[in-house]
Amino acid sequence: MNKLVESIKKIAWEACDAILEVYQSPIEVTEKEDTSPLTQADLSAHRLISQRLSVLTPSWPTLSEESVDSDIEDRLSWTTFWLIDPLDGTREFINRNGEFTVNIALIHEGRPILGVIAAPVLNTMWYAVKDKGAWRQNPDEPAKRIATTTWQPEQRLRIVGSRSHGNHKLERLLKVLPPHELEGVGSSLKFCRIAEGAADCYPRPGATCEWDTGAAHIILEEAGGTVLRLNTETYKVEESLQYNQRHSLINPDFIALGRGLAEKWNEPGFLSHYVGTAP
Repeated sequence: MNKLVESIKKIAWEACDAILEVYQSPIEVTEKEDTSPLTQADLSAHRLISQRLSVLTPSWPTLSEESVDSDIEDRLSWTTFWLIDPLDGTREFINRNGEFTVNIALIHEGRPILGVIAAPVLNTMWYAVKDKGAWRQNPDEPAKRIATTTWQPEQRLRIVGSRSHGNHKLERLLKVLPPHELEGVGSSLKFCRIAEGAADCYPRPGATCEWDTGAAHIILEEAGGTVLRLNTETYKVEESLQYNQRHSLINPDFIALGRGLAEKWNEPGFLSHYVGTAP
């Protein structure tokens, strides 16, 4: 796995280069059937990553945000496969704010066991292998191990939220949380902020897809955090997210938490309102 992750890191950096070539030119945007934006950078990174992985691990299929429908239909029989978002944060890419990433995860029996996230503009990479810890690295520098921090009740809760996808469910949830500060961050960088100890949680009620979270999930877990389903009726956290277990690729509502927060979250009194009384 250590050798494999080094190969995936190299592929992710190559995808970053392909994305930056488009980023430095006028960006042409089209729409997918679901009206989400699509650029040449999404497609270039998808083709590069898919081709490299087919050579590196020919027996493992690849599922990408830009995969064709036939690949998606066949996937439920897969035990081990690559799960890719070739350009996570396309809206951030179009807005040229630098907060977009390349996400590559290896999924085995419904769980991520390897993950790499690379941020082209930030020139930074985060990666993890199951039971080997989480790491941050810049080119030509040694990797540094990262870890979440443990939130203390006397501290303000540091929340990261989507820069482009706010919704009323999140607004309702924020009203029942302890005193907090909210930072808008694009793409899977929200998970990385928690994994590094710069934030405490990322609540995400609303639609995301499995390729949005796979790589970030294992990185956060190996840094000491967790990614759990969030019941937006009771505001309780439930079991961990799983992958490729349903016909839909849409994740349930979830929350990413730093070290120890999952245990505190469901304790009586942590939230200021209870089901049926939240605004």
